[in-house]
Amino acid sequence: MSTTVEEAVRIRPRTRRFNVRQLRDFSLIPVILLLLVVGFIISPHFLTTDNMLAVLQQSTELSLLVLGEALVLIAGRMDLSLESTIGVAPVLAVWLVLPDHGGRFNGLGTGLPEWTAIPLCLLIGALIGAINGLVILRVRINAFILTLGMLITLRGLQQGISGGNSIFELPESFTYLGRTSWVGVPASVWVCGLLFALGIVALSWLRHGRSLYAIGGNSDAARAAGIRTDRVLLIVFVLASTLAALSGILYVGHYGSISATQGNGWIFQVFAAAVIGGVSLNGGRGSLFGALTGVVALQLILNVMTFAHVPGVWYPLLNGIIILAALIISRFSSGEAQD
Repeated sequence: MSTTVEEAVRIRPRTRRFNVRQLRDFSLIPVILLLLVVGFIISPHFLTTDNMLAVLQQSTELSLLVLGEALVLIAGRMDLSLESTIGVAPVLAVWLVLPDHGGRFNGLGTGLPEWTAIPLCLLIGALIGAINGLVILRVRINAFILTLGMLITLRGLQQGISGGNSIFELPESFTYLGRTSWVGVPASVWVCGLLFALGIVALSWLRHGRSLYAIGGNSDAARAAGIRTDRVLLIVFVLASTLAALSGILYVGHYGSISATQGNGWIFQVFAAAVIGGVSLNGGRGSLFGALTGVVALQLILNVMTFAHVPGVWYPLLNGIIILAALIISRFSSGEAQD
């Protein structure tokens, strides 16, 4: 009996196990509520509108990276280069648009209009994702190793073009999304919420979106069922890098400059948020809603620590503990520890 594409993408178990996995998507909600209570106890200023909006805006840049990485992880791959794409894509876009004189940072002097900086940045992100995907799929290089090499290469390119300095001469259009508000809420929050909503709809109801679970669970079976796995994976890599470039745009607009170290070390927070949100590092499991709650939980933890005057040097230790704990819990909850 032949297996249809529809059967292949329905890889989530039905009945009771299906319900458990659905509930797992909401497992961080009690944690988030507890963090809100703890933060209010520590400081009455924690639950103010200004602080909550600040937490949401600070979450947007990281959440877009998590959104892209979650898609790649569900499909059974990894992309470490997102950490560098968030920095190199804005640098290249600004370099192409700005004139070759007149400021501390000299552009290439192409004469391109300033409004082209945003589409150029997104295009550069898409190009990086296309290179990653094509090399991984055509040359059959392990995604972890290839994207690690790209991370280092792109970081070197960013440092070379910027000269290791932060860039403050930016096109006006480039900072719009990060500094403006719509209906009293930062525009970046609206953009992030819309993209996550589209992603959740795609993975839940669209055939190509649901095929990511089939590919991540068993790519050979998915291919045998008629799913064009290589094309889907290429699209996922391109989409993830484009989201990283958009994250860079939001970051630049939020802080008003392109930092020389923009994105450094972010990949650890990305994996921490995805894993505690229930996304499996082995592929085929997880949800975008769970990944989003992971980002919010991480940002709330950092915010609570800030109000509690905990030195920032302890934050990396906290991220490491969160990742280790999430990995152990994920392994036991999936039943793999009994194998």
